[in-house]
Amino acid sequence: MRNLLLVAAAAIALSAVPATAALKLGAKAPDFATRGAIAGKVMPINLKDQLKKGPVVLYFFPAAFTGGCNAEAHAFAEAIPQFKAAGATVIGMSADNVETLARFSSEKCAGQFAVASAGPAVVKGYDVALGKEVQGRNVTSRTSYVIGRDGRVAFVHDDMNPGDHVAQTLAAVKKLHG
Repeated sequence: MRNLLLVAAAAIALSAVPATAALKLGAKAPDFATRGAIAGKVMPINLKDQLKKGPVVLYFFPAAFTGGCNAEAHAFAEAIPQFKAAGATVIGMSADNVETLARFSSEKCAGQFAVASAGPAVVKGYDVALGKEVQGRNVTSRTSYVIGRDGRVAFVHDDMNPGDHVAQTLAAVKKLHG
């Protein structure tokens, strides 16, 4: 009976854990058009247009102006010269509204890269719904994708710890750059 209770408790606990990113290597990345901001200036962002320039690092973060997201944005901002040298564009994505992201882009991203609003279709398409709220806002998982010029997923890093996202995606971009 004790073992049965342990198995039941484990099953309940596992069902409460959000799923990890569903897009697999080689999968076609869903195209999207949304609004975002860079250096506080609101602008349209379209994945297909960005891919014409080279690979895209699309990193989803839970919510602007939270500790881990602030640190991750700062780390990406510092590494932008390296991403550019490898021909890649970095775009941060969250379910935050554009007004919040405009402030975040200038204050925490140092105006170095765009952050964009991921609406429900984008969140679903990239399978990054976390299923909870932070500060009254729906949040996404912390998932980074490197999308090749062909529009296919070349790399995925799905980890709520912001520590390795920059290093992992930069290594993947450099590998694509050859």
